[in-house]
Amino acid sequence: ALVHSSTLVTAGVYLLIRFNNLLMETVFIKFLLLISGLTMFMAGIGANYEFDLKKIIALSTLSQLGLMMSILSMGYYELSYFHLLTHAMFKALLFMCAGKIIHLMNDNQDIRLMGGMSLYIPLTSLCLNISNLALCGIPFLAGF
Repeated sequence: ALVHSSTLVTAGVYLLIRFNNLLMETVFIKFLLLISGLTMFMAGIGANYEFDLKKIIALSTLSQLGLMMSILSMGYYELSYFHLLTHAMFKALLFMCAGKIIHLMNDNQDIRLMGGMSLYIPLTSLCLNISNLALCGIPFLAGF
């Protein structure tokens, strides 16, 4: 899952950033803004009703990619590229923390059974929270 979200999916965003000057004068940009907004909305709603930890992270990635596309469709390609890089770093940290938690839970991915994990793995919980806050856009972190 990490290879797919880190390389294959973001390669499409990078190609659109790279060739943004070809797309800026087309009708496609307004359509891209609409589709990216719907992508952010639907991925966020879907993640709220999910119990599988890896699916939640995957839907979060989809929502962030929709955000990058909406930034790109507004003409801020430098900001979109910056968000692509910071998202890759913090999302990789998030996947590594989730992998450790799933491993310690005997390969159980259900978040309903993960209560009190911060007592057993405080450093992993700290890294998980920092990564989440950075992707949420908390001031003075990368997403801000």
